[in-house]
Amino acid sequence: MTEKPAAPLNIGLDADLLLHELQALLEMGNYDAVKPLLSPLQEVDIAEVIGGLPRTLQALAFRLLSKDEAIEVYEYLEPPVQQSLLELLRSGEVLELVEEMSPDDRVRLFDELPAKVVRRLLSQLSPVERRVTAQLLGYASETAGRLMTTEFIDLKEVHSAAQALTIVRRRARETETIYSLYVTDAGRHLTGILSLRDLVTAEPENRIGDVMTREVVSVNTDTDQEEVARAIQRYDFLAVPVVDRERRLVGIVTVDDVIDVIEQEATRDLYAAGAVEAGDEDDYFQSNLFTVARRRVVWLSVLVVASFVTSEVIAVNEEVLKEVVLLAAFIPLLAGTGGNVGAQSSTVVIRGLSTQSITSLGEFRAVAREATAGLLLGLLMMLLVVPFAWWRGQSPLVGLSVGTSLLAITTLAATAGAAFPLLFNRLGWDPALMSTPFITTCTDVVGTLIYLKTAQWLLLNMPQLVAATGISTQLLAAIHF
Repeated sequence: MTEKPAAPLNIGLDADLLLHELQALLEMGNYDAVKPLLSPLQEVDIAEVIGGLPRTLQALAFRLLSKDEAIEVYEYLEPPVQQSLLELLRSGEVLELVEEMSPDDRVRLFDELPAKVVRRLLSQLSPVERRVTAQLLGYASETAGRLMTTEFIDLKEVHSAAQALTIVRRRARETETIYSLYVTDAGRHLTGILSLRDLVTAEPENRIGDVMTREVVSVNTDTDQEEVARAIQRYDFLAVPVVDRERRLVGIVTVDDVIDVIEQEATRDLYAAGAVEAGDEDDYFQSNLFTVARRRVVWLSVLVVASFVTSEVIAVNEEVLKEVVLLAAFIPLLAGTGGNVGAQSSTVVIRGLSTQSITSLGEFRAVAREATAGLLLGLLMMLLVVPFAWWRGQSPLVGLSVGTSLLAITTLAATAGAAFPLLFNRLGWDPALMSTPFITTCTDVVGTLIYLKTAQWLLLNMPQLVAATGISTQLLAAIHF
């Protein structure tokens, strides 16, 4: 995309002021003043300002942009604003806009539009653009094939550096990037790659085959978009080539598209960790309340069911609580601690899977590490909780029950929090589905059961334990059963 000179104003500080000024000028019909107001800004900033306008003024502001600028700005607009403009602009304007878009941006737009509208727009495109768009739409969603663009520069090994530079100059305006150049044979098979720097610094008479790099990192058309993002991040690429099953070069994925993927995947994982159903993450706050409720209700329903199970566990062990009523006061503490420890472990492991840093450590060692961490956390928390529980419950029974259960629960929660995401990953499911509510659900039920069974066992055996250790009868008398 063509870059403008740096804007003289700070858009981050003046965005609201600029938005109000633009809206006022449009409402007064002072269109001549709009262009000087927007011209110093980058396209992405113009898109942000237009997106903040009332719907009726968005199309008006958009029409005041030059043709080339409008195309650039449109690609930065949020999907709801893009759809709104398509409805407000004349059919000829819409067709021209869609025709001039980059193939990958056009496909992303079509993914957001109703199928009927997509078919109409697709039929009105030029044969070349229609073929390219249909090709990209034919690949599975969230794959390299769907994400890539077909606008790239390919060279031949027999080209001289001077010939290659001529090709680059001729095709630079119609390609996504010129900083990475790809070399193909007569069958369009990818054979090498070279940077623009390598080309410019090569002697004019040098063959491309002599200066290129033959060890090329590439991805397949069916490679998941998250793996594509990792590849670009790992190798610090500006773009990565995409090949088909016959290793023919069919497109490239650029770093700007990968940034969007990383944001999308991070948002999706955060929503999953917060027990919000994955959907159109980018427009969550523009969704209606029914959609918002639907996305949250699934895991909340699971938690309600889990509460019933926990209540049943308490009811089955009510005799213990009748004997020592103050045991009930520490159930929320143990359940909350287990849920928090489990959530911490799952977060660490999910992050490790995302960055692949867990690979070097190994899955078994990762689980063992978190289990040990849970054990240490339990021991440290016992130093605080046991004396308080002993004092508050006026009985060593309460202190020992809480302390022993706390140690077991933190160890179990940390182990489960680490193991479940790894299990999900091996099964090919999204590890982020092992969300905080899931861990909380498990630890609530199991933790309450451990606590009450531990107290029951101590209730039955503590006199014998005290006697076996030789503790004085005075201390034994102080224990309230």
